[in-house]
Parts: sequence; structure tokens; C-alpha cells
Amino acid sequence: MHWARVKNAEGEILTGVVEDGVLHPRASLGSNEASGTAISMADVVLLSPCVPSKFIGLWNNYYAAAEKQNLSIPEHPLFFLKPLSSLVGPGADVVIPEGVGRVIFEGELGIVVGQTCFNASKAEAEAAILGYTCINDFTALQVLNSDPSFPQWTRAKGYDGFGVIGPVIATGLDWRTLTIQVTVNGRERQSYPASDMIKSPIEIVHQLSRDMKLIPGDVIACGTSVGAMPVRAGQEVEVVIEGIGGVAVTMVPPED
Repeated sequence: MHWARVKNAEGEILTGVVEDGVLHPRASLGSNEASGTAISMADVVLLSPCVPSKFIGLWNNYYAAAEKQNLSIPEHPLFFLKPLSSLVGPGADVVIPEGVGRVIFEGELGIVVGQTCFNASKAEAEAAILGYTCINDFTALQVLNSDPSFPQWTRAKGYDGFGVIGPVIATGLDWRTLTIQVTVNGRERQSYPASDMIKSPIEIVHQLSRDMKLIPGDVIACGTSVGAMPVRAGQEVEVVIEGIGGVAVTMVPPED
């Protein structure tokens, strides 16, 4: 099943299930309650599939990347929060802010929470996962490390448009079989298996729920692996995961 969030011609925002190119509106994300008339996906604009209360990103969650960077394996997920103002969906223009230096893409698998959970057992954590989506966690590398006294995770990853989510939330996927790919102007630049994750999605939700209450719509980016590269204005960057689809954005320069 694919969940999507769209805007229709009247400007109304709808959430629902997509079947055969048609959106069937639901009362809320994950709900079985119908709400309104079905509408063709050809007649709507696709938005980010949810608006989370928390957009959580993980760092150092792939064995290959940890080995390449000579990092120790974390006992607890290492995470940061991206501001919701960074959130965009398919087809967005992402401004590379003036003076930030190199900006890299980070293609990632995203977990979308479907049930409220706090201090969740592993079984409860598994039940709380609604599905998965594609994420591009853009990062201004030079900003991140510009002050040696304090790594600036939120600033470096929090510029408007630096949190790309989409195109849909897919349910019923086996995350172990998935491959996260990134293309730049149609050319593959990153490709790695989700099965190389250090902390599995269930373990991530289980452990993070001990730190904060997770509620429906919250998004957790599972981290990236090797292959993240700089991008520049004029390039189209797409994250693609089979079974979910692709979410593409265009990098643009700041306005004069």
C-alpha cells in the first residue's frame, strides 16, 4: 500500500491511499476511514507524504561507512533533529544558501511512525512503524565543522529544503531487501543496501522511544552509507528506492 499527501486544484490538502493512479482520501494518515471523493493523481500536486512533529536523522548507522571513516559502532542511535522548515517534497527547488560551501546529498531510507509509542518494547516498536519513504538529507559540510568547539548539526542540515521526503509512504516492505540509490542528472552516484544498517528500523524506534514520545507522522532518517557527494546549482538530485519510488529535487542558487 502507498500513502500520499497531495494538493488538489482548489488548494485543498488531502492524505490517502494511492491505487491504480487514484488517490482515495482517508481521515488521517494510517486511517481506514474514507474521507471525500477519489481523485486522479494526474489532477493533483504531490507533496511530502506527511508533516512530522519530529524529523529525526541518524548518523553512523551503516557498517561500510563506519569502517571507511574508522568510526566505532554506537550502542545507541546517534541522532539529530532537522527543523520542519527544512521539509520539502517531490519536485521542489532546493536553494544552496550563499556562502555555505560544499553541500552534499545523503540518500536515505526513512521510517514513518504510525502509532504513538514511548518506552516501546521491540514488538511495540515494530507495530508502530507505518511504512518507509525516501529521504535526501542535504548537509552543508563546511558549516557542520566551521566551529571546532561545537559541531553544528542542526544548522548544517536545517536550511530550507534540506529535508526531502517522498514520494509516498510504502507499507508492507521488507527493509532488508531494499537498495538506496541516488542519481544526479540521471547518473547513479550512490547505491548501497539497507541490509548493511547497524541499527535496524525496529531497534531504532525501540531505542529512540526511550528518549522521546514518537507520534504518528514522525519521520526517522536511517542514515546514509558511502557515496554521498557534493551537488551544485542546476543539478537534479533523485533518491530512488524500489517499492517506494523516486523523489527528485532541483538545486538552485540563492535569489539576487
